[in-house]
Amino acid sequence: MSSLATIPPPSALQRPLNVPQRLMLGPGPSNVPPRIQAAGGLQLIGHMHPEMFQIMDDIKQGIQYAFQTKNNLTFAVSGSGHCAMETAIFNVVEKGDVVLVAVKGIWGERAGDIAERIGADVRYVSKPVGEAFTLKDVEKALAEHKPSLFFITHGESSSGVVQPLDGLGDLCHRYNCLLLVDSVASLGGAPIYMDKQGIDILYSGSQKVLNAPPGTAPISFSEAASKKMFGRKTKPPSLYVDINWLANYWGCDGKPRIYHHTGPVTNFFTLREGLAILAELGLERSWAVHQENALKLHKGLEALGIKLFVKDPALRLPTVTTISVPNGYEWKDITTFIMKNHAIEITGGLGPSTGKVLRIGLMGYNSTQLNVDRVLEALRDALQQCPKKKKKKKKKK
Repeated sequence: MSSLATIPPPSALQRPLNVPQRLMLGPGPSNVPPRIQAAGGLQLIGHMHPEMFQIMDDIKQGIQYAFQTKNNLTFAVSGSGHCAMETAIFNVVEKGDVVLVAVKGIWGERAGDIAERIGADVRYVSKPVGEAFTLKDVEKALAEHKPSLFFITHGESSSGVVQPLDGLGDLCHRYNCLLLVDSVASLGGAPIYMDKQGIDILYSGSQKVLNAPPGTAPISFSEAASKKMFGRKTKPPSLYVDINWLANYWGCDGKPRIYHHTGPVTNFFTLREGLAILAELGLERSWAVHQENALKLHKGLEALGIKLFVKDPALRLPTVTTISVPNGYEWKDITTFIMKNHAIEITGGLGPSTGKVLRIGLMGYNSTQLNVDRVLEALRDALQQCPKKKKKKKKKK
C-alpha cells in the first residue's frame, strides 16, 4: 500500500487567516480588551506545572469574589456555559430525582433537556417570555412537585429579564431543595450574592462581562450541594465533568493534584485577567456602570420610537437589552444592515423570543457611553434605510 497522501492540502488553509474588526454588541461573546488579548498571546506552560496551579488558585479566588462566596468547591469548568450547566446537573442529579425547572426563556428549556437526558423526573413551571417569577410562584411549584433541585436563570439573555433572587434560597431550603442558578449573562453586570442569597450551585461564562474568550465557565457549590454530590449512589454520567476529578484538579480536596484532562491553558490565562480586571474595578462599580449605560441606551431607544420588550423597568437585564422588532420591519434586515454598514453585531431573539425581539449587549469592556451612541446611530440609520413591509389592504365585504 502506498504511503503517499492522496488528498491534497486544502487551498483555504494556504491563505492567511482573516478576521474582521467588529463591535460585538450582541448577547456575547463580547470584545476582548488589549490586556486580555495580551494574556492570550503568552507562551504555553504545562497544565500540571506549579505555576499553572498558582494561576488556577488565582482564578478560584477571583470567582469567589465575583460570586460573593466562601465555598471551597469553586473553580472553572473547561468548556462554555453549557458545559457548566451539564457539570451542575450531571453531578447533583441522579436518575429518578425530581428536578423543577423555571422556564422564562431558552435557558430553562436547555436545563430541562439536560436533566431529562440523564433520566431525571423533570417538572416545569413557566412564565411568558419577558416576565419573571415571584416567590409566590416558586413556592406554589415547590409545594406541588417536591423537587430535590430547582433551576432558575438570573440573567435570561433570550428575553432580557433579570430574575430577582432574594428569598429563593431560603424558600428552596425550607422545601429541602437545592437552588441552581445560571448567571452566564449577568455575572459582573447585575448584583448577585451566592452566600447571602442561599444559592447552592452558581455558574457563569467567560465571554460576557468578563470579556475573555469563550471556553471557561466559573462554577461553585455550597456545602449542601457538595454533600449531595459526594454522597450519591451512582457515578456521574460524564467522566469529563465528574466532580470528584474536578475537585482534585482544582485543589479543592486537599490531596495532591493528579491528571484528569488537559486544561485550556491559554483560556485560563485570559480568564484570570478578566477576573483581575473585575476585581480591580470592584463589583459595586461594575454593577453601577452597567446599570448607567443600560439606562442611557433605554432612553435613547425610546427617543427613536423603539419599544423596550421587558415592560417592568426593574426586571430589565443591564447587560442584554431586548427591544420589540419595530412594526413593519423584518428583524433580519435590521441586523444584517447594521453588520454590513456599521460593523456592529446586534442579534435577533433566541428560543421563545425568536422573531419577537432584537438583542443589544453592553458587557464589561463594551459597556460605554460611546458604544451606546454608536449602536443608537446604527439603529437610526437602519430604520431609515431598511425596507418596510407594505400593509395589506383589507378586502371590502
